[in-house]
Amino acid sequence: MEQDENLYLIPANSKRGLLYFGMFTLNDLILFGSGIVLTFILFYVLPVQNIWFAILAIVPGCICGFLVIPVPNYHNIRTVIKTAYEFYTTRQRFVWKGWCAKDGEDSKK
Repeated sequence: MEQDENLYLIPANSKRGLLYFGMFTLNDLILFGSGIVLTFILFYVLPVQNIWFAILAIVPGCICGFLVIPVPNYHNIRTVIKTAYEFYTTRQRFVWKGWCAKDGEDSKK
């Protein structure tokens, strides 16, 4: 009995090879980078000795970081928000494909 026949090695996460650092797309990195750059600009412009200005300066980086956090079953939080928005704003059409013999046709014929 040969054990080398019909053995295939298929990686479970083959899409991860297309991502940067195994978890980010280019759009994710641009979004996160722009949030960090804006945070550094606000640190330079605002008087961060005041706690409220310091919090205001940190907010862009925190929001962008939150949006690109990976979550199970989705790519990241941004994808979850986009999917939920599309679900609630578009008309859903569910086609009946049940197990009935007539498949939705009038059964009184």
